[in-house]
Amino acid sequence: MDIHTFFLLLSLLSMLTPSSSLTLVPHHLCEQSLEKQRCVSHVSELLTSNDDVQNLTVLHSFLMESTSHIHKAMYKSNSIKQWSKNMNILKNTTPTSRDQVAFFDCEKLLELSMHRLGDSMMALRSNSNSTRIPLESQHDAHTWLSSVLSYHVTCLEGLEGLTTRAFIEADLENLISRAKTSLDMFVAIFPPKEKDYEEALVIDEFPSWVASEDRKLLESSSSVKDVIKPNVVVAKDGSGNFKTASEAVVSAPNNAQRRFIILVKKGTYVEQVNIGKTKSNLMLVGEGMDTTIIAGSLNNKDGQPISISGTISSDDPGLILKDLCIQNTAGAQKDQAVALRANEDRTVVYRCRIEGFQDTLYAQAQRQFYRECIIAGTVDFIFGDASTVIQNSKIIARRPINGQSNIVTAQKRSYPKENTGTSIQHCDIIPSPELGPVIGRIKTYLGRPWGSFSRTVVMESFIDKHVDPAGWQVWSSDEDPMVKTKTLYYGEYENKGPGADVSRRVKWSGFHVITNRADAFNFTVGRLINGRAWLPSTGVPFDVGL
Repeated sequence: MDIHTFFLLLSLLSMLTPSSSLTLVPHHLCEQSLEKQRCVSHVSELLTSNDDVQNLTVLHSFLMESTSHIHKAMYKSNSIKQWSKNMNILKNTTPTSRDQVAFFDCEKLLELSMHRLGDSMMALRSNSNSTRIPLESQHDAHTWLSSVLSYHVTCLEGLEGLTTRAFIEADLENLISRAKTSLDMFVAIFPPKEKDYEEALVIDEFPSWVASEDRKLLESSSSVKDVIKPNVVVAKDGSGNFKTASEAVVSAPNNAQRRFIILVKKGTYVEQVNIGKTKSNLMLVGEGMDTTIIAGSLNNKDGQPISISGTISSDDPGLILKDLCIQNTAGAQKDQAVALRANEDRTVVYRCRIEGFQDTLYAQAQRQFYRECIIAGTVDFIFGDASTVIQNSKIIARRPINGQSNIVTAQKRSYPKENTGTSIQHCDIIPSPELGPVIGRIKTYLGRPWGSFSRTVVMESFIDKHVDPAGWQVWSSDEDPMVKTKTLYYGEYENKGPGADVSRRVKWSGFHVITNRADAFNFTVGRLINGRAWLPSTGVPFDVGL
């Protein structure tokens, strides 16, 4: 669906008035806002009186109005990109300048934002027989509205240092402001509910958003060819349908409602695999994380930012990756070099090896689940603003270049009403063989705050001796690195191993030694990514609770 058709459908959607039994004086929607004046100003744009108005009516109207602001920013971004391209032609320089890449990425993020706003409006529509929005729909909408804010922030940050940024900066700052207001209103209407967490403490099930047929595919532990019936096969020797994974992805149908399976046979495939948002419900399965290798080497030092350097980059809703090795082989000296960029909802990565150095795994946005994987890197090697749960995996710190420390996570939550965060549960956080001999000289930390409200929890895991006793690190390039230590949420719960001693951890107000089981449950599959609603259908085993 092109963006103009999508915008027309949103316009038609706005003609349908949502029903709700919840009513507040609309300004009360902003009572808990971090920036109350901004929120009230936005809500006031929609009102003609001080009468009580149905909350969902106000939120829907505001989201619909926001789509027109995004559409305007998209048009301006495209105009700037074309102008920049024409200027490059006149100057006889390459048309693939940093401006071109940045605005291309920005347009893509803005378009994704349009779709997520539309999805949120649909999720929050109550049917004619009930005024209650199901909890699953609430969680969906909260996730998607959080991603809209993340996309706008990422778009603006991607233009840093460009002279053309000035032409669109005000538009993007307005979008960021509106995205925060939408989250303020959502949380006011649907405040977090403290459910009986014990009901979800079930071991080795699948989250409920995993379809039964996907569950069978993921549960299979015998020979791939005996269990999985692929739609197409990739083989280097020409014995399959394609010789590269990229060709196979292109062949997949757009907007598929059923799972499309690509089997990648053993071998090393040197390529970049880009999976666009129209390639929904795709599954890439290899013949083992040590035998099916997809390797790339794009990196920031050579001019490819994190948005495009991923060996596998995905905007595919419902992506499943299984039994693959995904590498970025650029090396530690090439700075940011992404192996896997995952940017869509309900992503599952199972029994995969993800290897790089700085910025290995970019969990960009929305709900993601990693199980029985190996994730290896140096600086910020698990980063992004997704709601991410990593279970039963090995997280391996490698040897960085001289002068660097290892940082396992860099979570980017930028506003407290976002429902994003990184949870590491039942994992082994260990050093690589080459790091072992120099542990005394190279520090390793569990994380540092990329976003002002960064949120990361490590629980029920083994932490080896390479982790510094302080545990966590500030974002040193910030003007005042200590500011975020008051607004972040970092936690540790019932870990073990020589690096798990919390007695010498940082003394930040935002750091928590979690002792309450109910608090820890907020960072499980059942709560953080609402996995009970979608993971069972994938077939990947998971622990829904503690």
